[in-house]
Amino acid sequence: MPAINQIVAGFTRGDAISQEALALQRLFASWGCGGEIFCERRRVLPELRGAVRDLDEAQAVCGPDSVALLHLSIGSPCNAAFAKLAARKAILYHNMTPSAYFRAVQPATASLLELGRRQLAALAGAAEVNMAVSRYNAGELEAAGCRGVGVVPLVVDWTRYDVPPDRALLRELDDGRVNILFVGRGAPNKRIDDLLQAVATLRHGIEPRARLIHVGSYAGAERYRMVLEARARELGMRDSLFLGAVPQASLNACYRAAQVFLCMSEHEGFCIPLLEAMRFDLPVAARACAAVPETLDGAGVLFAEADYPLIAETLARLAQPGELRDGVLAAQRARLARYQARDLGAELRRLMAPIL
Repeated sequence: MPAINQIVAGFTRGDAISQEALALQRLFASWGCGGEIFCERRRVLPELRGAVRDLDEAQAVCGPDSVALLHLSIGSPCNAAFAKLAARKAILYHNMTPSAYFRAVQPATASLLELGRRQLAALAGAAEVNMAVSRYNAGELEAAGCRGVGVVPLVVDWTRYDVPPDRALLRELDDGRVNILFVGRGAPNKRIDDLLQAVATLRHGIEPRARLIHVGSYAGAERYRMVLEARARELGMRDSLFLGAVPQASLNACYRAAQVFLCMSEHEGFCIPLLEAMRFDLPVAARACAAVPETLDGAGVLFAEADYPLIAETLARLAQPGELRDGVLAAQRARLARYQARDLGAELRRLMAPIL
């Protein structure tokens, strides 16, 4: 069997693509297709560089008898390098956020996303196998000219959630407050400003103990974080917690301490934290945008628009025992069971069969 090498645009802790690349590396090894993960050295955290190889080495390793899998998510030299490889090729598309969200606060990121859209069009026809992690993403690949796009959701290593929660943080958060949690990058498309407004409406009109907790990196988006902190002060939400990127034990503590998971994001190619919340039996409320309804698959509570009084009332009901919470949790357990019952490794292997 050929080695399957993966190419990613960045490699960090807590990042969904980085985590999936590691999960797939173990999966491919179980097939007898062990391979490397390649990334630009400058896009890898120093403490993680032992887990990946530099992109400059890919040309020598990815020969005609191997397979190269590109995780496509943003404009990067990785995309151009992938196109030049002699290996048999597959693309796994994770989506690219529209650049307009970033122009005001992260112009460099906006430029990379615009480059990514151009590179996506140029990659049409470059791979023998084209895949996406959601049907929503597959539609974008097809619109870019890719043919025969298969869909295979994210392969998740569920064992990493078995880490005991950080006890100190759990005690700190379990203080009688009603914790509304969101997990995801500190990025404008996540609409954390809408999260603040929704929780402020809940707090000032229904539940004075409500508090927002956001877990996610603001690396490169420090300007956006400053805007959000100013907005929190304006809304009387100074005790909102912007925890940044945290270790798994701390993330688990946040899920354990929360009463509701709220997602107001306007653009998601999949949104793995929705499933994480289900894993921790935490009721989910979310804006019905992009791939979010597909990922929830009939579970959770979806909002068509940012109707803050309605969202606040729903959050208050979800946070307390009752028929609504019980019904939502039952549907989420069924959704998670369906997801975990799928043999995603076998599905991926079938899609990649033409090049294995």
